Amino acid sequence: MDRRILILGASGQVGSNLAKKLSERPDVMPISAVRRVDAVVTGEQSNSVFLDLDRPETIAPALDGIDSIFLLTGYTVDMLRQSKSLIDAARKMSVKHIVHLGACGDDDTDVAHYGWHQFVERYIEWSGIPFTHLRPEVFLENLLGYSGVRTVSDGVIRHYVGSARQVWVDVDDIAEVAAVVLSERDQHLGKTYRLGYELRSLHEIAEIMSRVMGKPYRYEARPPEEFLRNVLEAGAEPAYMDCAYRSFIRLGTEGIPGSEEVFDNFEQLTGRKPTSVEDFIRKHAAEFAY
Repeated sequence: MDRRILILGASGQVGSNLAKKLSERPDVMPISAVRRVDAVVTGEQSNSVFLDLDRPETIAPALDGIDSIFLLTGYTVDMLRQSKSLIDAARKMSVKHIVHLGACGDDDTDVAHYGWHQFVERYIEWSGIPFTHLRPEVFLENLLGYSGVRTVSDGVIRHYVGSARQVWVDVDDIAEVAAVVLSERDQHLGKTYRLGYELRSLHEIAEIMSRVMGKPYRYEARPPEEFLRNVLEAGAEPAYMDCAYRSFIRLGTEGIPGSEEVFDNFEQLTGRKPTSVEDFIRKHAAEFAY
């Protein structure tokens, strides 16, 4: 009987990629968590269950028969309450493995929202449920847009971290690692994998983009206050986005310890090389074109 793996955030970039990758693997069945009853689908190719983390009574039914959970929460302070409710229910339902997608940083990070994700990690560990923690660095997909605001337009990359160099990772690569650790569970229990494979500033990315696209691109550093205003106007949650805003200020001034650390675990985990910045630009050339 296939092991049933519940995927939270299944409609997002990581979750949808993960569901597709797991569906191609033997002996596992991905189950997507959806927040609307009328969106539940049952069939050979696609399966989903109703789960609303703001309605605790929906959690236990969604976990019935579930072997493993991919835990991805929304970018809100409610992630702490929501994750606790899910983990408590998972312990009672004898779930055998939780893979949590967290955020950047060492265990002693002083960046607030990174720490919130680590509180969730520690609570999973306290629960006694076998775990694997994934800590991605900066999503390459942020070059396409952030909270509904385009990042690259008319040959200009607009962002909020000054000249900081950051470590980048493709969302598709995150999903591939998650698929590996969920389907090959026993090899990855108790592990924390940090995921980030190329150190680049946005000035450097603009140079790569110019070479790949055959047109000039440049980076324009914008004030972090503009970021905060834009995402709040787009409806983002204030507490989490205020943390992100403050981290952008730090990156553009004194920097954040560990933010330039590059990792080398991807090929060992997946058998292929990670997506480079250049690869990503080629893949999304139509979206960057002007």
